[in-house]
Amino acid sequence: MILLDINMPGMDGLELCGRIREHVTCPILFLTARVTEQDVIRGLSAGGDDYITKPFGMDELRARIAAHLRREERKGAAAKLRFDGELVIDYSGRTVFCGEEKLNFSNREFEIIRLLSQNAGMVFDRETIYERLWGYDGEGDSIVVKEHIRKIRNKLSACTGKHYIETVWGVGYKWAK
Repeated sequence: MILLDINMPGMDGLELCGRIREHVTCPILFLTARVTEQDVIRGLSAGGDDYITKPFGMDELRARIAAHLRREERKGAAAKLRFDGELVIDYSGRTVFCGEEKLNFSNREFEIIRLLSQNAGMVFDRETIYERLWGYDGEGDSIVVKEHIRKIRNKLSACTGKHYIETVWGVGYKWAK
């Protein structure tokens, strides 16, 4: 959680909020003396999640912070599952379902699914995938990633007819959004 004021030296809080939003999704709360409705609208439009005008009570601030943290916790709990049509990935249960059918994946295959699906659209080269799953001291070669990707694709497409993992030629693999 980030607490910002609008009146700051050098760069105002609205501009800073916009820059932060390019990289971070956590809650941003404005604590400011600017009280007009237009100020509130600009703060929320810049990416703020809440706007608290000064003076405010510490109990109110604590309650608002707690509410935002609860919302983030609920959002995190929802992230334990990924739904894509008939495909459901249960990250905490380490299972993948196609409709009612449970698909069987090895631990490494599931970890590749987790890495790619939780970072949908982001491209990972074979070496990066290998290092993340086998570690820097892994005994082997990143070519094994290619074989795991082939097996994952076959299992998913046999059930759904859809290609979830795309090859970005000359670069690596990504989970289709």
